[in-house]
Amino acid sequence: MASRPVEIGPAGLHSARAIECIRLTRGLTQHQLAARCTAMGRPMTNTALSRTERARRRCDIDDLVTIAAALGIAPAALLPVWTVHGPVSRFGGSLDDVQGALLG
Repeated sequence: MASRPVEIGPAGLHSARAIECIRLTRGLTQHQLAARCTAMGRPMTNTALSRTERARRRCDIDDLVTIAAALGIAPAALLPVWTVHGPVSRFGGSLDDVQGALLG
């Protein structure tokens, strides 16, 4: 029985957008950020980072923590803010807007 890949949900989509936004704010290329992650002991290629930012690759917790450290931020900064009404993006728009922008 073949398994289906698990779809990336709203928190993963938000994290993908957050990684890219913060990376660009810091003036880093994908290659530079991937190299920082690799230097921190978590091997990562720029292709893997690109796929993560485009929500084509799941970002596991070890990747998220390393990417956050490489960006000089707390891992929580890459996660959506949760309110009593559900998740809210820190980067403008609803998480549905984020999903639409990333997945087309």
